[in-house]
Amino acid sequence: MEGLVKPTYKKAGPDDFFKKLQREVQEKVLGDKRIQRRNVIKTYFLLFLYLGFYAGILLFGNYTPLLFLFYILLGFSMIMLFINAFHDAAHGAVFKKRKDNQRFMYVLELFGSNSWLWGKRHNLLHHPYPNIQHWDTDIKQSDLVRIFPDSEHLSQHRYQHIYMFLLYPLYTLNWLFIRDFKDFYGTKDNYIKRIIRIPRIEYYRLFAAKLFNLFYLIGIPLIVLNQPWYIVVLGWLCMHIFGSLLGVIALISTHVDETAVFPLPPVDGKMDVTWAEHQMMVTKDFSADSPIANFLFGGFTHHVAHHLFPHVAHTYYPYITPIIKRYAKEYSLPYTCYPAIKAVRSHFVLLKKQGMAENLFNTGEL
Repeated sequence: MEGLVKPTYKKAGPDDFFKKLQREVQEKVLGDKRIQRRNVIKTYFLLFLYLGFYAGILLFGNYTPLLFLFYILLGFSMIMLFINAFHDAAHGAVFKKRKDNQRFMYVLELFGSNSWLWGKRHNLLHHPYPNIQHWDTDIKQSDLVRIFPDSEHLSQHRYQHIYMFLLYPLYTLNWLFIRDFKDFYGTKDNYIKRIIRIPRIEYYRLFAAKLFNLFYLIGIPLIVLNQPWYIVVLGWLCMHIFGSLLGVIALISTHVDETAVFPLPPVDGKMDVTWAEHQMMVTKDFSADSPIANFLFGGFTHHVAHHLFPHVAHTYYPYITPIIKRYAKEYSLPYTCYPAIKAVRSHFVLLKKQGMAENLFNTGEL
């Protein structure tokens, strides 16, 4: 990665579709402030839902079936709160004031992670450079899984479509106890440390968040409830397993399916597409017409709209997507929307193909 050149996009021309799209979205959609208020209401609802399920553990957890039920519901609400409310706040899209969005981002510390670092990796690496190797840190997760076509092929990758099916339910545990520490302390292929210097205070916050998270999710129930320690720990594990299952649906359905493209910029970094064209090439929607999916997954179901309008509340996206589809057709740009089940299946097809030694994909070198 020595001498790696940051990708730059082609300048938009006078007939650029995105300029017209922005104007139309501003005129026809973003003027309705009621849609923004729905996002604020949903944000607080999900926060109180999370706190309510936690209270259910402490109030009813002496009855073991209810203990497991409330831990599982807590896991679901944790993911919903992250995907819907925290994610929007990280883009400054929940509240009017920047400070209010930044304060709300501390819910990630409530979950045991670090909101400062997540915001940097997501906003400075994933959104500007989605699906670009050495830049998109949201896709580059671990050597266990090979997604980028130009990544090193290891012998275990031929089985990744099998073992990742078993490992994805541990996604949040991996995040809390492995990925965070790799981001903070890792030196090999560390995308984040190439662009930012992590302040010392964030190291303290990282450990404080993890200790607090374990204390209130395991320690307090052990103190309050008349349950064996292993029952409480098993309930906590179920929280992470079921939460991960819900979260992974969103994470693998928007950029990494069997038809995904992973453009490699040339040596000088100058790509021959505009930023907006690139977002259309590498991003997909899933179950965008489902009210249930939209409620559960927020801006991930309408993910093309999110990548084109990241600072807009996800409650606007169902109104923006039809306009995007019309422009995609007019300008012969790609737009894909899968049912969630098909999107997940397609991801495992990608894993199987990328697990083969041969590079079966066109890297889309520009």
